[in-house]
Amino acid sequence: MKKNPRKLLDKINLPADLRKLPKERLSELADEVRQFLIDSVAVTGGHFGSNLGVVELTVALHYVFDTPKDKLIWDVGHQSYPHKILTGRRDRMNTIRKKGGLAPFPRREESEYDAFNVGHSSTSIGAAAGMAIAERGKKNPTQIIAIIGDGALTGGMALEALNHAGDAALDMLVILNDNKMSISPNVGGMGKYLTRLISSPAYVKTRAKGREIFEAAPRLKKILMRAESHTKGMIVPGTLFEELGFEYYGPIDGHDVEALAEVLQNLKKIKGPKFLHVLTKKGKGYAPAENDRLSFHAVKPFDTVTGKNIPGKQKSLSYTDVFSEWIVARAKKEKKLHAITPAMCHGSGLVEFKEKFPERYHDVGIAEQHALTLAAGMAVAGKKPVVAIYSSFLQRAYDQLIHDIALQNLNVLLAVDRAGIVGPDGATHAGSFDLSFMRMVPNLVIMAPSNKNECYAMLETGFNYDGPAAVRYPRGGGADEFDIGKHEKIEIGQAKISRDGKNIAILAFGTLLESCKKVAEELDATLVNMRFVKPLDEKLLEKLAKTHKIFITVEDNVISGGAGSAVSEFVLNNKLNVKVKNLGLPDVFLPHGTREEILALAGLSEDGILQAVREFVK
Repeated sequence: MKKNPRKLLDKINLPADLRKLPKERLSELADEVRQFLIDSVAVTGGHFGSNLGVVELTVALHYVFDTPKDKLIWDVGHQSYPHKILTGRRDRMNTIRKKGGLAPFPRREESEYDAFNVGHSSTSIGAAAGMAIAERGKKNPTQIIAIIGDGALTGGMALEALNHAGDAALDMLVILNDNKMSISPNVGGMGKYLTRLISSPAYVKTRAKGREIFEAAPRLKKILMRAESHTKGMIVPGTLFEELGFEYYGPIDGHDVEALAEVLQNLKKIKGPKFLHVLTKKGKGYAPAENDRLSFHAVKPFDTVTGKNIPGKQKSLSYTDVFSEWIVARAKKEKKLHAITPAMCHGSGLVEFKEKFPERYHDVGIAEQHALTLAAGMAVAGKKPVVAIYSSFLQRAYDQLIHDIALQNLNVLLAVDRAGIVGPDGATHAGSFDLSFMRMVPNLVIMAPSNKNECYAMLETGFNYDGPAAVRYPRGGGADEFDIGKHEKIEIGQAKISRDGKNIAILAFGTLLESCKKVAEELDATLVNMRFVKPLDEKLLEKLAKTHKIFITVEDNVISGGAGSAVSEFVLNNKLNVKVKNLGLPDVFLPHGTREEILALAGLSEDGILQAVREFVK
C-alpha cells in the first residue's frame, strides 16, 4: 500500500489545530489519519477494524465540537485510536497496550480529552446522561456526545439510558456508529438530503412553530403528530428513538467527512435529546480488513502489504482452544447441550460449534444478564446450557448468577475465560475478581485447572455435575502440551498433591501451580494442586495441618475474599494449628502490560512467590 505523506497530520497536535483547517481539507486529513493508523497498528497490534471505520467521524467531531470542554464519550472504547491520534498522543501510539504506554481504551488519567473511562459496552449513553444532568442550568453548558456502535446498542444498559434521557429531555447527542447496517441500509443522496434538511435550523424552527400552533387544539395535534411519525417512519428508521423522546436524524454516510461536519454543526445548535444515525464500514480503507471484519477486529503485528501476521514465536494450544475441542466433542454425545455467548463467538472458542450445531448455538448480543437468565430458562426446561463468557463480563450478570441460576440450583455450566491477569487489555478486562464474587454464592461449584488437560477434565466434571458449576481459565496457553486422551476423571472437591515436602504446604489454585514448583523444590515444601475453590478439599487440609506448620495459598485472583480467604476461614473455624499466608493480586487496579509483566508486578512470578514465602517464614 502506498504511504501518504503526512502534510496535514504532522501539523496537528491537538484538536485546536484541526479546527483551523478549511472544511474542504478534512477528507485529506482523514486519509492521513487512516494511513497512520494502519502503519502504527501493523507494528504494535491492537484493535483495528473498528478504528478504521470511525476515522471520518472522529475528525468531524473534533472539528465541530470544542473538545476537551465538550465531552466525547466513546462506547466500548476500542474505536478510540483516531481520537488518541488527534488529541496529542500520536507520537506515543507505538506504546499502546504496553506496560507504561498508552491504554488501549479511553482513560481519564491519560488525557483531558478522554471524558470517561471505558472498556465494557453500553455505558456511553448512561454516562452522557449523567453529565447532561450536571450541565443543566449553566449559562454556557458543555456539549455532551455519546458515540455507540459495534453492537453495543443491544446491551440493556444502553436502552435503559435512552429511555431515561429521552423522558428527562436531556440536552445531549447520541451518535449510532452503525457499521453493520443492522438498523437500516439506507444511504446515498436521499439519506444525506433528509438528514441535512431535518437537522437544519429552518426545519427545526418550522417544526417547533407548527407544534406551538396546534398546542391549543389537542385532538388535531394528536392526529398530525401520529401522521408525522408514521410518514417519517417509512422514510427513515427513527420512529423507535422518537418514541423514546429523541429527535432522530439520519441515516448519513459516515465516511463523508464534510457532510458529517455540516450535520454536526446543525445539531450543535439544537437543544434536547438528539440521535444521529451514521453508517460506516468496519475496516474502511484497508482491503483485507474490509473483507474479513472478524479477523481484523483486533490484530497482532502484520504486514501492511499482504495483511498477514508477522511470524513470531510458535504458541501452544490455548485454553480457549481446549474449551472449543471439549464442547464440540461433548455436543456430539449430548443433544441437550446448548452453547450461549454474549457476542463473543470467536473470542470464546465457539466458531466450530456454531458451524456444526447451529440450532444449539445462541449469541444473545452484548447482553450478559440475558445470557445467564436464558441459560436458567433452558435448564428449567431440561436442557444443559453452557455459557461461554469472559470473567470480566460475568461481573455484569452477577444478579442473574445468584437469583436465576444458583438460587434454583440449576444445571448450568459457566466456562469462564480470561480469568486472572489478561495483560495488554488492562484493568477493564482483567479477570481479577471472579473467585471472590463466585465463592460466596451457595450451590455453585468452582474449579480452577492448573493445565490444559485438567481444564478439559474439569469441563467434563462440571457438565456432569447436577447443579451450577464454573470452570475458570486464563487467556492464552501455557508451556504444557494438551492431549485429549490424557485427561483424568476428577471428583468434586478433590485436590491433588504434586510434591511431598516438610513444614510448608503451598496450596496452589489454577495455573500458578507451575510457578510454585520451583519454589516448592527450593524450600522442600509440599505442593498441592487445589483444583477446587468450592468445595475445598477439607479432609486434605486437616491432614496437612497435622504435619505442616505453614500454609501458603497462591492464586491469580484478588486476595480479598478469594481462594486463600476460603482456606484461612477453614483454618480459623476449625482451630487448625497452622499459620496461613495468602498470596494473590493486590487491592489495586493493575495496569496493562504482558501477562508475565503484570504477574511480576503483583509478586506472583517464581521469584516473587519465593521471596514472599521466605519473608513469611522468617
